[in-house]
Amino acid sequence: MLRRALPRRPEARRLLVGTLLSAIGRGLTLPFLFIYLTDVRGLTDTRAGLVIGWYGAVTLALSPLGGTLIDRFGARRVVLPCLLIEAVGTGSLALVDSSASAFAVMTVIAVGSSAIWSGQNTILASLTDDDERQRVFGLNFALLNLGIGIGGMTSGAIVDTGRLGTFQVIYLLDAVTYLLPALILLTLPGVGHRLGNLRGVDEPSAGGYLTVLRDRPFRRLVIFGLILTTCGYAQVEVGFAAYAVRVVEVNPRVVAWALAANTVMIVLAQLLVIRRIEGRSRTRALAVVGAVFAAAWLVLGAGGLVSGESALFAALCVVACSAIFGFGETMLSPVMPALTNALATDELRGRYNAMSSMIFGVSGVIGPVTAGPLIGAANGMVWVATVVGGCLVASLVALSLRRLLSTEQDGLATTAPASPAPTPAPA
Repeated sequence: MLRRALPRRPEARRLLVGTLLSAIGRGLTLPFLFIYLTDVRGLTDTRAGLVIGWYGAVTLALSPLGGTLIDRFGARRVVLPCLLIEAVGTGSLALVDSSASAFAVMTVIAVGSSAIWSGQNTILASLTDDDERQRVFGLNFALLNLGIGIGGMTSGAIVDTGRLGTFQVIYLLDAVTYLLPALILLTLPGVGHRLGNLRGVDEPSAGGYLTVLRDRPFRRLVIFGLILTTCGYAQVEVGFAAYAVRVVEVNPRVVAWALAANTVMIVLAQLLVIRRIEGRSRTRALAVVGAVFAAAWLVLGAGGLVSGESALFAALCVVACSAIFGFGETMLSPVMPALTNALATDELRGRYNAMSSMIFGVSGVIGPVTAGPLIGAANGMVWVATVVGGCLVASLVALSLRRLLSTEQDGLATTAPASPAPTPAPA
């Protein structure tokens, strides 16, 4: 299955290696930023939260500009400097000692990360054909989670809140891992140039983001993504953890086990899922994702109902919720970017990918803000009902998208056997 999921072009395979290496560095630091800013550097919880929120706001604000620059100058000229900026910013976190320096460093990191994901997706899409793109994006997501898992386990054995040097080491290592994909891209001089040039177009298509927003199928896909991520991904960091600890009343360590179960599910199931959904309707797969996410939240809600009767069963519900959610991610991760790039034109591919990545930024602002008040109502049941209902609504939106797509865009294209050339009749 791994051999089948690998892209045909060697350049794309090397880029996937860069994804794995940078993800290991991301995993080293991802779980510890809030703890580092508060317990090690002495920022208050409120100021640390503002610093992290500022990063998200700046990234979201700059993402449209990143997409425009990718289309105008090529992804290579945007991703390379962004990787270098990200490395400098991440390494500088080791030197943060005040709120002002934390805001400054997180601004640098946000500038770097604003175009990396959309740029890398654009490059990967340009190196793959539509028939393999879904498999490659799924493999890319699996490698991302594998790297984060490896990095998280490594840093968990290193960091110590009583020793500043342990945190400085992981941030410096994270900076180095951002340089590795940059070096890989430098060894591929023919990769990542402006796609319009390949088609003999001197300038990008007129209209920019207005043209993208006029694309009715893509607009429907964006609506689906906003609803699903707001009631899905955006609830994991705040809603899931808060409900598990406050309503289900499990130990925070159980939450850590649940997140580990999520990673294990993705790594183990991704290749199998890629194989099973190949040649099937992409919109139906997206509808199934909404149903799976809804099922995960229902399992978590069941844990809240029985927490007072069986602590073990409640803890299992928390872990099972995260694992089921991970299974849904294995379907979403290959299909969403594949469908985005099936709808995109070469001249606007950067903008399409930038807007797709902005979905997570917008939902990342809405989700945490709404989770707290909803969990505080009716012992969390209002929150459970809201996220379950939202995921099911997203499934309906995905099903309505089917009639707006061609057979090829929906992933159902079949290759007909070539017909023999007709023999000309004798004169």
